[in-house]
Amino acid sequence: MHRRISLCCNWRNCVPAAPRFQNSSIHFGGVFDLPSREARLEEIEKIISRPDAWNDQEALTPVLKEKSRVENEVARYHALQSAHTDMLDWLELAGEDAESGNGEALAALEEQAGKLEELLTSTEMTILLSGEADRMNAILEIHPGAGGTEAQDWAEMLERMYLRWADEQGFKASVLDSLPGEEAGIKSVTMRIEGENAYGLLQGEKGIHRLIRISPFDSSGRRHTSFASVDLLPDAGDEISIDIKDADLRIDVYRASGAGGQHVNKTESAVRITHLPTGIVAQCQNEKSQHSNKESAMRILKARLYEHERSKRDAARQADYAGKDAIAFGSQIRTYTLQPYRLVKDHRNGSEMGDVDAVLDGRISQFLRDYLLYRHERQPRP
Repeated sequence: MHRRISLCCNWRNCVPAAPRFQNSSIHFGGVFDLPSREARLEEIEKIISRPDAWNDQEALTPVLKEKSRVENEVARYHALQSAHTDMLDWLELAGEDAESGNGEALAALEEQAGKLEELLTSTEMTILLSGEADRMNAILEIHPGAGGTEAQDWAEMLERMYLRWADEQGFKASVLDSLPGEEAGIKSVTMRIEGENAYGLLQGEKGIHRLIRISPFDSSGRRHTSFASVDLLPDAGDEISIDIKDADLRIDVYRASGAGGQHVNKTESAVRITHLPTGIVAQCQNEKSQHSNKESAMRILKARLYEHERSKRDAARQADYAGKDAIAFGSQIRTYTLQPYRLVKDHRNGSEMGDVDAVLDGRISQFLRDYLLYRHERQPRP
């Protein structure tokens, strides 16, 4: 299992292990520059104080989001500084009480250590989620591998897992496009997950997921292995300006397939948009309105174009995409075993959980955090 990224403080053994605060910066495997954050807050205050600043709400929205984010960072710094100082004070008192046999200060020290630990965990996640797109919402896609109904059922199980995780986090999850299977499961699904750092938290889910179980669709009760591919895109929303020319788009409308009632199947409400210069395609058919489907498809297209540009700047991401082509043996990032034993294992970092039902019910936070630590440890140091 991967350890905390140089944040923990073992007060029982040594005080120097606690984080070191300075007047200008705090070091947690990276540097928090307090003066620059405070200077940025002053700049933002000047921007939003201009008489005409609130005339363009669309342009002001990302500025207000940045203001909230930087304010939280500064507040977290001061909270850590205060908790660290209080803990050192209680540590000194606990030493005096230990000599006198009084345990009151030790009990207070235990409580303060818990508070500091919570703050350190929060700060750790802030450091791990400091990438360019980490703070954005996420567009998550699931596609079953070969195997027909068995694989399609597994894809639907993953859809349920992510929807439950989102609900547990207090995030808003909405299905933008879904194609049901003939007998059970889904042929594909695209969902949008809205919440703070949704993309950053879920980025480790991108890859092939393998399920081993006794198939409920096999009358002989044999064990089956199924695969499904999970892809993740940062939902740039209005934060990133992407110039999409109308002449570069081909928009096709067609009748939606699958369940949905007479209206969905009899009207050409489904929309497919193709970006001709890149060949990137986005589609949506879940809404009854063609206009709503077009809006959702454009959002997906914008996210894919944004990710396309990011991948061109990063050769490692291109290699990652190339390695995801085969949804089959040897390419999985995680295996969910229901028989002959019960275990979920991430093959990249060795993270494991024996409570498979809890994982499939959306309790995947351990895997998300362990992947972020794993990625952080693999990053080259300056």
